[in-house]
Amino acid sequence: MITLHGFAASNYYNIVKHTLLYKQIPFEENLIFAGSDELLSVSPVGKVPAITTDDGLNISESSVICDFIEETHPDMPLYPTDAGERAVVRQIMKIAELYFELPSRRLIPYVFSGTAAPEPLKAEVRQVLERGIGALNSLCQFSPWIAGEQFTMADIYVHYVNLIVNTFASSQLEWDVLAQIPGMKEWSTSMSQSDIAQTVEKDRLANMPEFMQHVQAQIQATQAK
Repeated sequence: MITLHGFAASNYYNIVKHTLLYKQIPFEENLIFAGSDELLSVSPVGKVPAITTDDGLNISESSVICDFIEETHPDMPLYPTDAGERAVVRQIMKIAELYFELPSRRLIPYVFSGTAAPEPLKAEVRQVLERGIGALNSLCQFSPWIAGEQFTMADIYVHYVNLIVNTFASSQLEWDVLAQIPGMKEWSTSMSQSDIAQTVEKDRLANMPEFMQHVQAQIQATQAK
C-alpha cells in the first residue's frame, strides 16, 4: 500500500491526497511536518509531500508524485489523450503554481503573525498575480471543468492553489483575486462540494491547530537564536 507522508494542512499534500482518493487507490497517511528527520528519510530536501510505494520507492514533489500515480494507475485518467489538450492542462497547472500560489506564499509570514505586509511587497505580489489572472483568463474554460469537458489534474491542482490565494493573498491585499477570472469562483464552489474535497477539507481543518503549534514553535526557536 502507498504511504503518503506529510500533513493535512498542506495544499500540496492535499493535491496528492485528492488524486489518490479520486483514483480510489488504497493508501495510508503518515502525518509528519516539513524539515523533520523522519521526512528527510523519504524526501531529499525534507519537503511535503512524499510517498513510499508498495516496493519501497520514495518519491517527492507533488507534480512528480501525481505523474507517477497517473502512469501507474491509468484507470480514471486525469489527463486528456490528446497531446495538445494535455499541454493545456499542464500550462494551467504551471501558471497557477508560478503566478498564483508562489507569490501568495510570500504573504504567509504576515498572515501568521497578524501583521500587514509592507506595501512594496504587496505591490510585487499583486503584479505577479495580475499576470496569472491574464493567463488563466485565456486558458480556463469552465465548461464545466477548468480545461473543458473532462475533469483533469488541473481541476485538483488549481482547487488547492486557490486555497492559498484566498487565505493569504486576498486577505493581505484586500482583493478578491478569484473574482477577476470569470467562472473561477463558481467552479471553485462546485469543486469544494465534492465528497472528496469535503473529506480533504475536514482533515485539513482538523490538522490546523497542530500545524499552527508547529509553526509557532519554529518561530520561537528562530527568535531564540
